[in-house]
Amino acid sequence: MNVQDNIRDKVVIITGASSGLGEATARLLAQRGARLVLAARRKERLDQLAAELRGAGAQVSVVAADVSRRADVDAIAAAALRDFGRIDVLVNNAGIMPLSPLDKLKVDEWERMIDVNIKGVLYGIAAVLPVMRESGRGHVINLSSVAGFKVFAPIGTVYSATKFAVRAISEGLRAEASAGIRSTIISPGAADSELKHNSSDADTSAGVKAFYEANQIPADAVARAIAYAIEQPDEVDINEIVIRPTVQEF
Repeated sequence: MNVQDNIRDKVVIITGASSGLGEATARLLAQRGARLVLAARRKERLDQLAAELRGAGAQVSVVAADVSRRADVDAIAAAALRDFGRIDVLVNNAGIMPLSPLDKLKVDEWERMIDVNIKGVLYGIAAVLPVMRESGRGHVINLSSVAGFKVFAPIGTVYSATKFAVRAISEGLRAEASAGIRSTIISPGAADSELKHNSSDADTSAGVKAFYEANQIPADAVARAIAYAIEQPDEVDINEIVIRPTVQEF
């Protein structure tokens, strides 16, 4: 059996699809024949990507959504059911990484990280899990981070807390989900995305950008890991993948 055929015609929701890892994943899965529901806040970027993918023969639906709002996430799932009739895979990719030391007291940024990185993941699960339970199959892929294994102090304590939470949620879903529903955690290190531009603290931002520019791997590397998890036979659940640059120690 050619496992690559397991991606063809699957209905895949990707949040945070307007750039970075989400965009790279959309491009790769479109090449592999998936039917895509792309969601992000920047609809104009989604429309441009969708037009390009449709021009190459892909089936793509677009939804403007902020994953920190449950109603928006519910609308993504509704669009998948309306346009394609089912939901096979959710890639909970949307996330932010505004790094700074705790004593900078960037409380608004802490709250936004919790809303997007934790609540957004939970809202995604809440939107698709009933559909997957009814069909008896499905796959939830949550993007965590190497910062979900080790606290990224002194600049990423809150970010790490959100990514530790994503790992806990993913493992809990794996344990609780009925047979036929798969749960995967993808934990990237420094990969090319807009995360490196999220920090409002000038000192932190400069260091983060310099580190990423010197060490980052392409977003496509993470997209291939996501595709690998999806393409496995239904009875095979790839629970966790950690992917980082060979030069990254953290």
